[in-house]
Amino acid sequence: MSKYLDFKTPASKEAMELASDFRLKNQGLTYLDKVFWNLPDAALNEEVIFRNEAKYSAHGAMLVNTGKHTARAAADKFVVQEDSTVDNIWWGVHNRPYSSEKFNALFARLQAWAQGEELFVQDCYAGADPEYRMPVRIITEKAWHSLFARNMFITTESKDELKKFIPEFTVISVPGFKVDPVIDGTRTETAIIINFANRMAIIANSEYGGEIKKSVFTVLNYLLTFNDVLPMHCSANLGKEGDTALFFGLSGTGKTTLSADPKRKLIGDDEHGWSRNGIFNFEGGCYAKVIGLSAESEPEIFACTQKYGTILENVTFDPVSRKIDLNDDSITENTRASYPLEFIPNIVKEGYAHTHPKNIIFLTCDASGVMPPIAKLSPEQAQYHFISGYTSKIAGTEIGLGIEPQITFSACFGAPFMVRHPFKYAEMLKERIMKNQSNVWLVNTGWVGGKFGIGKRISIRHTRNLLNAALEGKLVSVEYRKDKLFGFEVPLTCPEVPSDVLDPVNAWGNKEEYWNKYDALAARFIDNFKLFKKGVTAEVYNAGPKRL
Repeated sequence: MSKYLDFKTPASKEAMELASDFRLKNQGLTYLDKVFWNLPDAALNEEVIFRNEAKYSAHGAMLVNTGKHTARAAADKFVVQEDSTVDNIWWGVHNRPYSSEKFNALFARLQAWAQGEELFVQDCYAGADPEYRMPVRIITEKAWHSLFARNMFITTESKDELKKFIPEFTVISVPGFKVDPVIDGTRTETAIIINFANRMAIIANSEYGGEIKKSVFTVLNYLLTFNDVLPMHCSANLGKEGDTALFFGLSGTGKTTLSADPKRKLIGDDEHGWSRNGIFNFEGGCYAKVIGLSAESEPEIFACTQKYGTILENVTFDPVSRKIDLNDDSITENTRASYPLEFIPNIVKEGYAHTHPKNIIFLTCDASGVMPPIAKLSPEQAQYHFISGYTSKIAGTEIGLGIEPQITFSACFGAPFMVRHPFKYAEMLKERIMKNQSNVWLVNTGWVGGKFGIGKRISIRHTRNLLNAALEGKLVSVEYRKDKLFGFEVPLTCPEVPSDVLDPVNAWGNKEEYWNKYDALAARFIDNFKLFKKGVTAEVYNAGPKRL
């Protein structure tokens, strides 16, 4: 900014006070105008407002608009293919190969583009358990992205620690830098490129904060597997008896909402590792979807939207009163709130629990309206459904999605972030389930009484009561029925849940149509799993559904 205006920004004098001795010139970024090192929250807030990057809401939350990109550019993600990755990456639609030569040429153009620019740096950590913590450096063009990094990752206030900080991985987020499809071999002018050999990721031409968060998650999903840690796209919480629970699911299935339970302490809302010690959070914050949020249904998360320190992405507001409207999806369905984990009142402050999960929940948003609200899975069924990762993509979570949810199969309930083959993650999960005798539940947070547009979304009150019963052991002694198509066990009764809710066919006026839809969904499962038949045992392959 000072390049264009001949006066100082609010934090100019303090820009170098918390600088690492491992400077950006060591990473190839030279002739910069100014670098703001590890600015604390208050200083960053001043910089953000001074630079007109955001507004404040009536209650103190920061409001940002991410422009063209209001979701992840999933189709623009690449991984550099080199000696260390060529045989270890799950190459394909989620991990498109990119050559080292192209990356080097692109980075050279980025180095030239950055000359004379001001950048922000946050030296922080990913991984709450000290034994597996990874130092990461987040370099950003925008001041608010630096604040976002402080919300989402684990920071330190130690000046001496920051001075000696050396990153093991660096993410460079530069929305003002456009790649060239002709020169760089990308799909569009936007690209997210991860280079494991150089320990660097570049996010070009996207201001969406989620790209920073998910780039670090993708990196951990690869590197931690070589250290016998299972990286998971899940939320986690801890019960009063010391029992941990995991909640797997894609965005929009309810991971954040259902894990923020006043009866249990939250470990984290989205990304975790399962080591020999137990469960640990990768992050220091939450990134919750807030469209339609209400104080009645989700009081803990709703309260965070009213706090200073929260960043609200693409939430609309009245420019005069500065009151926000969480029901307005005119910008995007994918409105988000980034806030420190400590904003949730009932948390595990350390970010980890040295106990192994007693219960594992697979959350699926069934847009067909035919899946039961809860079912108990055998170990083989657990592997089958984990590899399948059935859900419906909710509007707004990725560029290009329309209003109607799209039925999809996302391996490991997070295929876009899984760098190694799903077999690897599934095998690691199976070992842990068997060793710790964990219960595995499939929970449908989607539609009942018909597909999207005809039926309605299942009551969150019913879902919470079903989950509470599972987590508290109240479903151990109830009677079950075996599902006709999928073969999993469905409880006939559950405390505080009407018995007719447990069998979705009851909500359909036309029973024949229900069974036709359910059979069609089974066919989709069978067809999808053909892709994985060669890599699984016969027991796992046969744990899938059967046609009518």
